[in-house]
Amino acid sequence: MNVISFLILDDGTIFKGRAFGAPTPTADELSRDGERASGEVVFNTGMSGYPEIVTDPSYLGQLVVMTSPHIGNYGVDENWSEYGAGNKDGKQITGLSGLIVRSLYNGVVSEERMSLDFFLKKNNTPGIADIDTRALTLKLRDEGSSNGIIIRPENEGEGLSEEEILIITSYLNNFPSMEGRNLVSKTGIKERVELNVAGSPYFTVVDCGIKTNIIRNLVSRGCRVTVVPSAATSEEILKIESDIVLISNGPGDPAALTDIIIQIRKLLGKLPLTGICLGHQLISLALGAETEKMKFGHHGINHPVRDEETGRVFITSQNHGFTVKENSFTEGMEVWMRNSNDASIEGIKHKKLSVLTTQFHPEAAPGPHDSLWIFDEFIKMIEIKSAKGMI
Repeated sequence: MNVISFLILDDGTIFKGRAFGAPTPTADELSRDGERASGEVVFNTGMSGYPEIVTDPSYLGQLVVMTSPHIGNYGVDENWSEYGAGNKDGKQITGLSGLIVRSLYNGVVSEERMSLDFFLKKNNTPGIADIDTRALTLKLRDEGSSNGIIIRPENEGEGLSEEEILIITSYLNNFPSMEGRNLVSKTGIKERVELNVAGSPYFTVVDCGIKTNIIRNLVSRGCRVTVVPSAATSEEILKIESDIVLISNGPGDPAALTDIIIQIRKLLGKLPLTGICLGHQLISLALGAETEKMKFGHHGINHPVRDEETGRVFITSQNHGFTVKENSFTEGMEVWMRNSNDASIEGIKHKKLSVLTTQFHPEAAPGPHDSLWIFDEFIKMIEIKSAKGMI
């Protein structure tokens, strides 16, 4: 790993580093290959979990900075992948546009695993190491997330020419903001997937870029699961005759997903609805609330969340750059969970409808099991609906 590469931000800031993973484009290649190494630059505060991060579909369109200084020491096992519900054979299983680290481990890993460098090469995803990630993180924290690109110079071993820098900065100035981006259409399954067909209760899961461990947690509780594409209509979902609908996590701006919001609105009052991360935001929008872009978002495995009903605080895994605005709540919406650091909304309930959502990821294991009980709450909602005959 001796190839010089650069991380360039949309304000012209340049970080010099060393390439790893898949080759990055040059300035002349941006028009046909630029999006692969471009995106919103965000930082993740987890000290571990990089295999889950690089395979999380919610990171589509983002370059992830790891704040932990040393990454890659335990390799990657493809069985740890969080990339979705469908058959991944022959398909790319990384979500993010690129990985940014301070120090990359290049030593031996367990025989059944591959190095992080090899895994990213295999999945056509670039990385850059030897970056001052502390300085970069402080910049993002103080100024907010920005667009960036990992790029290599036309002449290897040399710096970027003035002409190359002009081409790159022009490209970044025209690169779309995460606000308004519909990225869900680029991920998720295209055809229905059936799992544990003899199980109960019965979940329909709308795949907006679902993490595999969400499905694992449902199946491990004996649930039957039908996963449908994000483009599924309310009529198609109701024909499945499941007990509950879960709207999954996923990438991009929730407010841009108007078609999905319309379908969710048609489901309100007809079936219990749950949502995780993007799903939480989409259900809130369907209820009439609003979302907004956060300055730098929540990305990591050490975010404290408070249950407003019990006062209990637990540690959660999070990955989101948008939040539901509390002052936009419509009648019946209630705060269920709140972030203990910045008081942002981490989950909602509804006084009249069977609605239960979390902004954080209950399927992850930072606690390690602080929030797995959320899945049991989803199931309890079905039982309450059945007992009371209400939705």
